[in-house]
Amino acid sequence: MPLSCTQHLNTFSSMDNALNTGDLETLTPGNSLLVQAVATSTEKVQLEIAEIIEESERGTNLLSVFNKSDDRFQRRPRRAWMTVEAADAEELLGLKEGTLTAKKGWKKSTVGRSTKKKVRPLNIMNPEIPHGRLVLQVTETTTPDSYQAANVEERAKRRGADGPYMLHNGKHIFSNTEVVLESSRKHTFLQTDEESEAVVDVNTGEIWD
Repeated sequence: MPLSCTQHLNTFSSMDNALNTGDLETLTPGNSLLVQAVATSTEKVQLEIAEIIEESERGTNLLSVFNKSDDRFQRRPRRAWMTVEAADAEELLGLKEGTLTAKKGWKKSTVGRSTKKKVRPLNIMNPEIPHGRLVLQVTETTTPDSYQAANVEERAKRRGADGPYMLHNGKHIFSNTEVVLESSRKHTFLQTDEESEAVVDVNTGEIWD
């Protein structure tokens, strides 16, 4: 007979989610990282998940392959945030009581989206709850949210960090991320106009726009 959720929680050991078992510098494709918890204006916290999306999940990007020595083309960890009840997160992740609910252990962040916010470093490699492993899901769309619409130059997808904007049916592409269970993950990647409209010389293999 399958275990109930309560039984799963009772058998879920904190050893499954040990702190400081990974970091962003050594993160490799196929693994996810619970980087930190970010304080909010309420009692809730945001869990920050990072993951490098594998080539096999989105198809081979030839620009990245042929520019592997250019840092602007390197695949870096993507991030996603999930707002949760601190006490519930402690229980589901099997963390020691107070890891997320206590006031101590938090520090002011100086980098990224969480700059100036209080964060609790966790660095848990392949974080799991009784329902499965927490991973990152990517969904590309041509319909921006309000923030993306007001900041197209910064938020629209580019070819490389400073390259031209990538379009789908003539529209900017926006890439969104969210935290999901590995068992339910389904990425959505849009084919760019360059990929669908490029003409290849059959004699030389040269690609013409």
